[in-house]
Amino acid sequence: MAGRKSRPLRFAIIGAGMSGILAAIKLREAGHHDFTIYEKADRLGGTWRDNTYPGLSCDVPSHLYRYSFEPNAEWSRWFSSGAEIQAYFEGVAKKYDIESDIRFQTEITRAEFKNGRWHLDTGDGEGDVVDIVICATGVLHRPVMPDIAGLEDFAGASFHSARWNHDVALEGVRIGIVGTGSTAIQIVPAIVDRVAQVSLFQRTAQWVLPLPNPAYSDAEKEAFRSTPDLMQETYDQLDQRFRNTFARAVVGDREQMAKLETMCRQNLRENVKDARLRGRLTPDYRVACKRLVMSDDFYPAIQKPNAELVTAGIECIEAAGVRTRDGRLHELDVLVLATGFDAHSFMRPMQVVGRDGLSIDQAWSEATEAYRSVAVPGFPNFFMLVGPNSPIGNFSVIMISELQLSYVMQLVDLVHQGRCREIAPKMEPTRRFNDAIKSAMKGTVWVSGCKSWYLDQSGNPALWPWPFERFAEEMQRPDLDDFELLA
Repeated sequence: MAGRKSRPLRFAIIGAGMSGILAAIKLREAGHHDFTIYEKADRLGGTWRDNTYPGLSCDVPSHLYRYSFEPNAEWSRWFSSGAEIQAYFEGVAKKYDIESDIRFQTEITRAEFKNGRWHLDTGDGEGDVVDIVICATGVLHRPVMPDIAGLEDFAGASFHSARWNHDVALEGVRIGIVGTGSTAIQIVPAIVDRVAQVSLFQRTAQWVLPLPNPAYSDAEKEAFRSTPDLMQETYDQLDQRFRNTFARAVVGDREQMAKLETMCRQNLRENVKDARLRGRLTPDYRVACKRLVMSDDFYPAIQKPNAELVTAGIECIEAAGVRTRDGRLHELDVLVLATGFDAHSFMRPMQVVGRDGLSIDQAWSEATEAYRSVAVPGFPNFFMLVGPNSPIGNFSVIMISELQLSYVMQLVDLVHQGRCREIAPKMEPTRRFNDAIKSAMKGTVWVSGCKSWYLDQSGNPALWPWPFERFAEEMQRPDLDDFELLA
């Protein structure tokens, strides 16, 4: 370091969800105070701000789904509701005074690397010029609308589940839900006792793991408050249980997969007594090939007298409701589209242009690939949290983001310390990494024969095909031989 001089850096953090809040906190801890968080919405929170549908909860245990440095003694249940998680992130942001650094309702429309810095265009026309971009735009933020004829003809209220219209009363209405992923399976039990009729339009059955969600007692919460070490012990225990069971099952551990399969099949067999309905609810693919649904109340809810599972394909939408291919018109007052998200858009529709005019669309024209999920060749000083092939189907996404940010901060330090002005991964190591990913995917459940939102445009799962220990090890420190460092 002799003769090198550290220099102040300006940062842009794109997105004020879980990862954006984390990045701001850790930048400050490292002594970087010149940053702005750009958020297209009017509140922070990301997916927990956008999704407010009835029954929303997390499928990662509460005491594991939190920042490692911010335990929370007040979680009300084993698996937290969306509103409670949103309140947690808002509370953390307030504690660390993050909101003062957020520019709300300001979307970055274009980021271009010119003359050694990133030039940002915003929707309001003001723009910015920064040294480092940390892209924290998340994965589940662009709702997918189904391609169904006549969708615009429906006369009642219609909306995507991620844009829930709370002005629409549910009491006594006939409601249709298109989709059978986690969202729909959470909504049905939450509304079935309020509505006159709920029709769940199923294209693909889902495997359901029966996890109970009991409340934490006042005594348990008081124990967490009075003994902070107990929260850390709980975090560590849940982490070990998660990574040694489910996380191993999906990447090829036959013993753990067999246990998951047994639990799901037993749940279906014991809780759906009608053989015909049970057959319609039985998937034709392996457990966890799609993201596994966690619920102990969906099967009872779908068997209630005012609930119907509709498995005939949808022909079209009409003013009065949904017409299925068997000719039947399902008359509805409200139509909910629980049809998921484009999980592979990442920062787009933002235009990102790197060195020599290379756009992210060009770089990703054949496959959405990155180096260690955090950076892309040709895009210096541009880092992603929860980027391509992050283990979002394996572990708690907060833990993933924390490990990735620690890795990114080591690269940022090289720029800050004056060892380089620009840093980006080389092409060949990036190819090797992604070739290894594709090869290892052959042993995972995600390529066992189903269609899921995990798959990219080339049919490759954009996930992590190895155990957690390898991810944690690779995030320990960068191999600088894999990077271009330009003075």
